[in-house]
Amino acid sequence: MSITAAREKFGVFLVRKGLRATSQRLAIFDAAFTMEEHFTADQLLDHARKLDDSVSRATIYRTLPIMTASALLREVDIGSGEKFYRPNRDGATTQVAQVVCVDCDKIFEISAPFMEWYSSTVSSKLGLTPASQRLQVSANCDVFRQSGACPRRG
Repeated sequence: MSITAAREKFGVFLVRKGLRATSQRLAIFDAAFTMEEHFTADQLLDHARKLDDSVSRATIYRTLPIMTASALLREVDIGSGEKFYRPNRDGATTQVAQVVCVDCDKIFEISAPFMEWYSSTVSSKLGLTPASQRLQVSANCDVFRQSGACPRRG
């Protein structure tokens, strides 16, 4: 999905929810969609303020749930107490699994088309309907373990 199509989808979602497309919300959207890696709310705040210095921390924390509800952002909780986000450029139906390096907190996303089939198959055998699913692997960096330096650590 192009950034233009995603921005239009965000605008439509805001209207459906009875929310305004303020300059701060649009700056947050633009900042999020220019990020290449997973980011935290604080990293998004720094980036959004470069586009619009009136963006506040409160607006970031109010806008992130709106963007995740619209399926334009994926939220990733790696268990560190801080949530990470990434633009969902492929659309809402993309199934991904995360592999998290516990040495540097780098998050890798891999396509996992089997997840929908697996969750529906297992759930239906138990008489259940899947509500959500997540596959996350925590892994150690082999290079870090051998040399003491992680090549991905910033």
